[in-house]
Amino acid sequence: MRIDKRSALALGGAALILLLVFSWLGLQGTAAAQAAGSLLVIGLLLGSFLNVLAFRLPRMMEQAWRQECADAMDLPARDEPALSLSHPHSHCPECQNTLRAWQLVPIFSYLLLRGRCAFCGSAISLRYPLVELTVGLIFAAVGWRTGFHATTLAHLILLYLLLALALIDLDSQLLPDCLTQPLLWLGLLANLFQLLTPLADAVIGAMAGYLAMWLIAAVFQLCTGKKGLGRGDFKLVAAMGAWLGWTALPLIITLGSISSAVIGIALIRSGRIGREQVQPFGPYLIAGGVAGLLWGKEITNWYLALA
Repeated sequence: MRIDKRSALALGGAALILLLVFSWLGLQGTAAAQAAGSLLVIGLLLGSFLNVLAFRLPRMMEQAWRQECADAMDLPARDEPALSLSHPHSHCPECQNTLRAWQLVPIFSYLLLRGRCAFCGSAISLRYPLVELTVGLIFAAVGWRTGFHATTLAHLILLYLLLALALIDLDSQLLPDCLTQPLLWLGLLANLFQLLTPLADAVIGAMAGYLAMWLIAAVFQLCTGKKGLGRGDFKLVAAMGAWLGWTALPLIITLGSISSAVIGIALIRSGRIGREQVQPFGPYLIAGGVAGLLWGKEITNWYLALA
């Protein structure tokens, strides 16, 4: 499908506006504005990839699991095309037509297409532009706050991987090792240079985070006879401990538990979920981790003053 004249003009106009904005930032903008503007565009692009990652990674894991089961039971493997982050190319889930380059431009392509597939007219989920916009705004906010610095890169890596894990856990109740384990090691690497916390605090945080979640899960199972937490939650908190240090763990676990309880009760009373329905805990822990990263000292000081 060819792009019409109006869409071409709109896309060209948007590109021209962005060019003018960045030209102004480069000439007159403050260092904070330059960092925010540059990271906004990078965030929009990485937000588009995040949509692909969150959608495909659980399916890739499921495909690999089926293959391993077939191999273990000496059964023929299912005849299905291999799935990866790069193959097949982005396409409409309804009509299967491959999307063209201009249809993959973050935010703008959704607006130009008016939320509809260019081939079959089926609705495009609003989640895609929202994720792109969220990542872009997060990157811009970090750039505005810290400028261009090694700490900025550390913040962006941490927040990006946490957002990926939150989306995947919401969709499939999985916290993949291929994300939680690199997150932990990257946290230790970042704090080898003390970008967020001293290395000793990071190492203790990784160990204490895993142990704390294991103890909570053990006590819960002892009291209720049910499993309330998965090992992915253990690894997630260990990874956040490696980034933020052991002193952030009480805040992460407390905020995660309170927010999970409040939202869970609200969903049950509204009838959206059942009392026995399993909820992902990772997004709530991640919300606690983000709060600890951005406002940890302020929240702790407020609590101590209140106490």
